[in-house]
Amino acid sequence: MRTAIVTDSTAYITPEERARLNIHMIPLSVNISGQLFAEEVDITASEFYDKVRGAKEFPKTTQPPIGEFATLFEELAKDYDAVISIHLSSGISGTYQGAVQAGEMVEGIDVYTFDSEISCAVQGFYVLRAAEMAAQGFSAKEILATLADLKQYTRAYFIVDDLAHLQRGGRLSSAAALIGGLLQVKPVLHFVDKVIVPFEKIRTRKKALKRAEDLLAEDARKYQAMDAVVIHGNCQREAEEWLAQLASTYPNVNFTLSYFGPVIGTHLGEGSMGLGWTKK
Repeated sequence: MRTAIVTDSTAYITPEERARLNIHMIPLSVNISGQLFAEEVDITASEFYDKVRGAKEFPKTTQPPIGEFATLFEELAKDYDAVISIHLSSGISGTYQGAVQAGEMVEGIDVYTFDSEISCAVQGFYVLRAAEMAAQGFSAKEILATLADLKQYTRAYFIVDDLAHLQRGGRLSSAAALIGGLLQVKPVLHFVDKVIVPFEKIRTRKKALKRAEDLLAEDARKYQAMDAVVIHGNCQREAEEWLAQLASTYPNVNFTLSYFGPVIGTHLGEGSMGLGWTKK
C-alpha cells in the first residue's frame, strides 16, 4: 500500500529535501500591493522582505484554493492508495480545512489530513517523519499514529520585534499586542490549542532568546536525542551565531537552520526568531 505525503509551503522544506523524500507541496500566497505571489514558487523569503519594506500597504496572505488540493489528490490517486496531507495550524489558517474538503471530493484514494497545530520548520518535523516512514513502506494509519504521538514531544517558541504584525493579521488579540507595545517587552510566544498566545513577557530580546534556550535545555536533559531548528525572519547571521552556540552546548541535539517565509513572515515581521524541537 503506497502512501503519498502532501504539505503546504509554510513547512518551508527545501526543494531538494522535497525531491529526495518525494514530498508534494501546495503553496499559500501573499498579496503585496495588489500582486499575488505563491510562496516558495514565485517569491523567496529574502525577496519578500525586500518588497515589503517598500510597500505602502500591509501584505495579506491567502490559503490555497480547494481545487488545487483536489487536482493534486486526483493525480496522486493514479499511483498511490492513500494520502497524508499535513498542514499548518487550523487555528491560524483555513488551509487544513481546505484539504479536508478536497479529500471528501476525490474518489479512488484515501485522504487523511493532519493538523500540525503549529507551523514552519516545526510543522516540517511531522512532514519529514511521515515521508521517511512512507518510503519505508509503513501504512497511512501507522504513520498517523506516529505523528499523533510526536505531538507530545514537539515544542516551539518564537520572539517577534513588533507584535503589531500579528495583531493586524488577526493572529493575536489586540489587548496582548497593546500591552506588549506599551511595556516595550519582547514576549516569548507559542501555540496553545492551535492559536498563538504569549508564553512569557520578557524585557529584552537577548533574555527572550535565553528563555527559549532554557526551555530547550529542559527537554535536552530528558531525551537522549532530539531534532531542533533555529528559525529566522531575514536575520540569518544572528540565527547562525545562535545555532552555533546551541549546537556546542547541546551535543545530543541535531540542529538545523530555517526561516520564516513570506506567509508566516507577514504575521511575525522581519527580525523574528524561533526555536523548535522534537524527540528523535
